[in-house]
Amino acid sequence: MAHQPQIKIPATYIRGGTSKGVFFRLQDLPERCQVPGEARDQLLLRVIGSPDPYGQQIDGMGGATSSTSKTVIVAKSEQPEHDVDYLFGQVAINKAFVDWSGNCGNLTAAVGAFAISGGLVDPARIPDNGICTVRIWQKNIGKTIIAHVPITNGEVQETGDFELDGVTFPAAEVVIEFMDPADGEGSMFPTGNVVDDLEVPGVGTFKATMINSGIPTIFVNAADIGYTGTELQKDINSDAEALARFETMRAYGALKMGLIADIAEAAARQHTPKIAFVAPATDYVASSGKTVAAGDIDCCVRALSMGKLHHAMMGTASVAIATAAAVPGTLVNLAAGGGQREAVTFGHPSGTLRVGAAAEIVGGEWTATKAVMSRSARVLMEGFVRVPGDAF
Repeated sequence: MAHQPQIKIPATYIRGGTSKGVFFRLQDLPERCQVPGEARDQLLLRVIGSPDPYGQQIDGMGGATSSTSKTVIVAKSEQPEHDVDYLFGQVAINKAFVDWSGNCGNLTAAVGAFAISGGLVDPARIPDNGICTVRIWQKNIGKTIIAHVPITNGEVQETGDFELDGVTFPAAEVVIEFMDPADGEGSMFPTGNVVDDLEVPGVGTFKATMINSGIPTIFVNAADIGYTGTELQKDINSDAEALARFETMRAYGALKMGLIADIAEAAARQHTPKIAFVAPATDYVASSGKTVAAGDIDCCVRALSMGKLHHAMMGTASVAIATAAAVPGTLVNLAAGGGQREAVTFGHPSGTLRVGAAAEIVGGEWTATKAVMSRSARVLMEGFVRVPGDAF
């Protein structure tokens, strides 16, 4: 039989925040995959091991969860005053589909370090010791992100004592600033309201805050949908009917936000928007067994990604949470106690996270100016990925 041999492509497997992904320099991809299109998508699907009807991604680098079915492409920036362009591809697990509609905030924590180590940042900008400020252009949403990457003896410092709930081992802290994080054009609240009535045929009508910041996100009250806001993955992901309801709510929310023109389009836009539910601060036991005290958090938030409850919290959704908390009257703000605030500490299934955010009224509309959070990143493996030559 005549079969094309496998080809080798330089790649790095990195944990960023509570996600993992396969990172590529644009220049290292096969030439026909250096531009958007079917060849690139087919290559990334094969790298990750999708589509997999078994849902396990055994024949690829993916880990069969939304947090581990991710790819990143980084290149020297074409934008003035930026170091690198960062493109994120969320790979579907059981479908032949790569979603380019949004950013991954967790993997953002690894982009700066990858760019420095990959020779994509001007050496003159890298200190021998200290913090290297990497100016990132997020191509999916056309926004600036600033990563503050620790450097020791001219190399990226990955080890440290910064602890992140949802990640087992400590590492070096990477501070990430999301500048002007409202995602897309138009109002940060695309309906013009901080709270809407979201009508979902066959499910019900719910109060909802729909926001474009970090990533388009739909927030509903946990109590309105029969939850407490303290649920863990097993409580949601084992309930097929609940997951179907959430997906229907997400689809109708996307329609109301103007992200899709027809409800059928939601199936091909799995990465955005996200759907989340919020509740006032409550004691609960996190997935690690650690008790989260109500007095240590402002509110509880649970979010779904790619159709399943996330094991912690997506970085971009964290931006949405913090921005919504900063705007009086949103469901997140009300769950956190209302009023003005510049930061929020929320409980998620793996523990807690604090995110700072600033929002102000400009031209009669709310706009987000910045969101800041700390994450960590670590290279897990580097070298080459191999894919069959006829895979793309």
